[in-house]
This record gives sequence, C-alpha cells and structure tokens, in this order.
Amino acid sequence: MEIRDAVAADWPRIWPFWRTIVAAGETYTWDRDTPEDAARALWMNPAARVFVVEDAGTVVASAYVKPNYGGPASAVANAGFMVDPASGGRGIGRRLAEHVLTEARNDGYRAMVFNAVVATNPAVALWQSLGFTIIGTIPDAFDHPAHGPVGLHVMHKKFR
Repeated sequence: MEIRDAVAADWPRIWPFWRTIVAAGETYTWDRDTPEDAARALWMNPAARVFVVEDAGTVVASAYVKPNYGGPASAVANAGFMVDPASGGRGIGRRLAEHVLTEARNDGYRAMVFNAVVATNPAVALWQSLGFTIIGTIPDAFDHPAHGPVGLHVMHKKFR
C-alpha cells in the first residue's frame, strides 16, 4: 500500500466510496444526497491537503487536512477520513491516520480538532488510541439511521 498526496485525477476513484459512506448516514454530517460536484468541493477543497491510499492500483481510502479556523487560529487542523467499506478491517484507517497526523505536524499545525464525530462511530476508539480526547459532546445532535438521535463529539489532540 502506498499513501500519497492526491491529484485531481483521483477524485473519480474516491467518489464511489465517498458517496456510499455519506449516503449511509452513519458517520458524516453532510447531506446524504450530496451531489458529486458538491462532494468534490467539500473533499478536494483547494485549502486542504488531500491524501489517498492506493493498494494494487486501487484507491481504497482518502483523507484531507486543512486549517479548522482562520487567521491567528490557523495552526489548528481539521481532517476527514474515509476508507472504502470493501477494504475495511485491514488497518488502512489507522495507517492513514498516523500518516496524516505526522504530515499535519510537519506542516506546522500545533493541534487537530474534529468538530463532529458521531458518538456511535467505531473510529472514536481509533482516535482515542491515537491520543485524541473528547472535549465535549453535543447530545442528540445527529439523527443516526439505526440508533436515532446520538451525540456528536468534539475531539482534540495537541501536537506540541
């Protein structure tokens, strides 16, 4: 597996699993029916550094990192991560997360924050194992298709 910076030509290989994950309505706060042009603008935003994981020529995961705030608070990063469900359970998410955290530190970010981690998302345990803490939870903020209203965690990790 190779983790590399994404190029524009990677989007058509990201879009199928992006659409599947967002349409499931279990882990992202974006509209489940987000059209492709809007999805591309969200994920491949010019302000973001985007990564892909390629395995035997297939893009199996992607992530972005960008400033969470502007101006004097721009040293706090935000990120999003997606692993193609067909490639889950192979440690790809952890490897990508470790890579992105290293790159974010190297790019000069002092911390990373996730603004809305669905409380039932299995990735909460991954983030905690990588040093993130839950600094707050917004109760019943997310309408999960299976669990009903669940909380959204705000998670934080300081780099230095």
